[in-house]
Amino acid sequence: MGLLDKIFGGGKKKVSKETAETRGQHMPDLNIPVDEKFTIHFSKNGGKFLYCDSNQEISEALQNIIEENSWQESPFFIMNPQLEKKFAKENVTFTNKHNQSEVFFTTCEHLIAQNGSILVCSNQLMERKLHELPSNVIVFATTSQLVETIGEGLKKIKKKYGHSIPANITTLKHFQANEENSDDFLTYGSSSKNLYLLLLEDL
Repeated sequence: MGLLDKIFGGGKKKVSKETAETRGQHMPDLNIPVDEKFTIHFSKNGGKFLYCDSNQEISEALQNIIEENSWQESPFFIMNPQLEKKFAKENVTFTNKHNQSEVFFTTCEHLIAQNGSILVCSNQLMERKLHELPSNVIVFATTSQLVETIGEGLKKIKKKYGHSIPANITTLKHFQANEENSDDFLTYGSSSKNLYLLLLEDL
């Protein structure tokens, strides 16, 4: 370290999480890891985040959510057969009728670090609009689904599905009522949801 560095406190300073959280909405994003950025924005949106290292931890987290909300007698509305199969051994009842459930259990396409939203499409929602779904949502996702921006998420969807791009692409972003309800076109017609994210480490 040179003399000037010693005098002026040279060297790169690490940006704290608190600094990232307190920056204004329209300030440039700080150079922080995509997973940390997602967590910060997701929490600001009012989402409840449960990070898990294993399927066992996912199972325990799901049971904790059920107990916390007294959903033992409430069937989960589900539209994904693979997801239902994966959680078949859990102490959960599933239904394919949304008007018989308080909880929507689903996967997603991507997790958007830029604004803490969850990118979904017709693979998760079929033809339904967000306001038609139960007000409580549990999303199961993996860390490999984290992307920096909505644009990156859309490119990955296009690459994954080729010419069969799914319809009804939108984002889950409003996890509590606030003045920042999105001005981005992907959230048109959305409604506030009480949302839990079960995030499994797979990288």
